[in-house]
Amino acid sequence: MKGPDRVARDPALRRGREILWVPVFLLGLILVIAVSADLLPLWGPEAIDLNNRLAPPVLFAGGTHTHPFGTDALGRDVLSRLIYGARMSLLLAAVIVVLSAAIGTVVALLSGYYGGRFDAFVSRIVDATLAMPIIFVALLFAVIAGPGLFNLIAALSLLMWARFARVIRSEVLRVKALDFVRRAQVTGCSTARILGRHILPNVLNTVVVLSTIQVGWVIIAESSLSFLGVGIPPPTPSWGSQIAEGRENMQSAWWLIVAPGLCIAIAVAGATLLGDRLRDRLDPNLRNV
Repeated sequence: MKGPDRVARDPALRRGREILWVPVFLLGLILVIAVSADLLPLWGPEAIDLNNRLAPPVLFAGGTHTHPFGTDALGRDVLSRLIYGARMSLLLAAVIVVLSAAIGTVVALLSGYYGGRFDAFVSRIVDATLAMPIIFVALLFAVIAGPGLFNLIAALSLLMWARFARVIRSEVLRVKALDFVRRAQVTGCSTARILGRHILPNVLNTVVVLSTIQVGWVIIAESSLSFLGVGIPPPTPSWGSQIAEGRENMQSAWWLIVAPGLCIAIAVAGATLLGDRLRDRLDPNLRNV
């Protein structure tokens, strides 16, 4: 029985697919709200309201419609900081993933196509990079170069490109052995033309799927580093720094931790499930499974 027919006849599978789209929808909603944050009637993320310090969300006793998600210890609006923190987290994730994908794809194309000692040398570098503890290396980089957005992007990009290179290299090796590539080599096509016109288009699906999945990984890494104080520098809001700031009032003001924690969970789950769905759609071997 084909995949679409099976889903149409099986209500359980149909409900499962519908449930899988929920985090993806929420991720898209977070993205839309983050992009249009300046158009929304929000408090400024750094605006202080001392009369409503540690105010709970509006649905709980003591809450106010002025701050529907409550306030922190300085009276700053939690909802506003969540939205502006989402903008920063998603922007950083996009920049880091694009840079890492570009570096990893170029390295994988050259390594997989030329092979030999160059491929062996690149493979050892990739193995060494993947073996590095991400958070420890990023912390060390931040200590040496200092905290900041540029240093955070550089540290995570230098660690993340190897994830792309490892996966895409195997795809390059597979495509290189196909007949149309060998015909192009026999007819005298240049290496740049073979890589750009014949091999790269056949590995782009893998690049897109892997990029989508890695968005969640970058959000977790950035939030972890911001939680430790070496990520996005204050006063710029971020989900990780919001959790760190809420630790002191965790028992009396639980929303300071729960709200950004839920945002991180939804964004990571949505990006991961979106990557899985794209893989199912773009991979002809999985399209009807």
